[in-house]
Amino acid sequence: MKEGLLMSRLTKLQLKLPQLDIDAFVITNHYNLKYLVNFEALPGDGCLLVTKDSATLITDARYQEAIEEEINDPAVDHVITRDYYGEVQRQCAKKGAKTLGYEGTIPMAIYRQIEQGDDYQMVFENNVVETMRRIKEPVEIENIRKACQLQSQAFDYILSYVKPGMTERQVVNELDHWMKLRGAENISFTTIIASGENGAKPHATATDKKLKKGELVTLDFGYFINGYTGDMTRTFAMGPVSDKLHEMYDLVQKANEEVRAVIKDGMHGDDMDRPGRDLIWSHGYKDNFEHGMGHGIGLSVHELPATYGPGRHEVVVHENEIITVEPGIYVPGVGGVRIEDDVLVRKTDCETLTTAPRDLQTINC
Repeated sequence: MKEGLLMSRLTKLQLKLPQLDIDAFVITNHYNLKYLVNFEALPGDGCLLVTKDSATLITDARYQEAIEEEINDPAVDHVITRDYYGEVQRQCAKKGAKTLGYEGTIPMAIYRQIEQGDDYQMVFENNVVETMRRIKEPVEIENIRKACQLQSQAFDYILSYVKPGMTERQVVNELDHWMKLRGAENISFTTIIASGENGAKPHATATDKKLKKGELVTLDFGYFINGYTGDMTRTFAMGPVSDKLHEMYDLVQKANEEVRAVIKDGMHGDDMDRPGRDLIWSHGYKDNFEHGMGHGIGLSVHELPATYGPGRHEVVVHENEIITVEPGIYVPGVGGVRIEDDVLVRKTDCETLTTAPRDLQTINC
């Protein structure tokens, strides 16, 4: 990642500190560490202390070489120690910080260690960096676009691979193998696959259930490319399916189109949601679609906005945010349908980054 880009992000955060009325801010969220200083580590393996004129990365010797290679930035100091949070206290004393901001995602165990410092007051500052992450820079958009394109290609491959008698678990394992052979780094969430009656469970995970003729199969997955993820869902048919399942599919497909048609800069969450939800609810499925219409994505599969839907007028999207559109219908004892796309918000419309077909794809059985 270009040094100037990281400098810009750090500078933006540093300029926020006086507005927040804090002297320093401790960053522990591993996605925020990557965003601000390109530090990639396991959660809990370090932190970043930011003041209005300094940034100090605190981690241990396992990451020494990686820091020298990836974060060769004069704006970022680093301290190698196993006592991460004792070092936070020492750095705050050294820099004269009397108020220390902390994130809403901080683990309680880490919070308890940091709060032992005597010289500062801890101040809760939620979603400061996460809000910065909402507006995507060109390099971020390109990486998410690549993730969406590869995932769409993977869906095409899965359609050529699946056959009746395969288990849900076999399909997920094959998808994972295919994606990683082509450059995907890892899954961004546990892949969801739901065949037949399992489709009524929006977050079903792979089982040894075998795929059968006449069923719908929902596949929801996300993979990281260059540290950024897409998030897509498609539902396909194992041979001919019932009129009921066709009706459900057609409604969800139309709802997806209706929502994408209204998304643009300045839209409110409830206004984006309404055309798709009204369509589904008006056809008798009010009790079968109760989750949000979508959420933000980026370095994490769930970013701000955390959700948008009914009653979420306070959510407003802006140009260069990337959000999902994922209406669904879930009928116990029958099955389910979800169609999810990732879209880039533009000034007067949105660009759909997910390129996989939305028409019902049917496997020849």
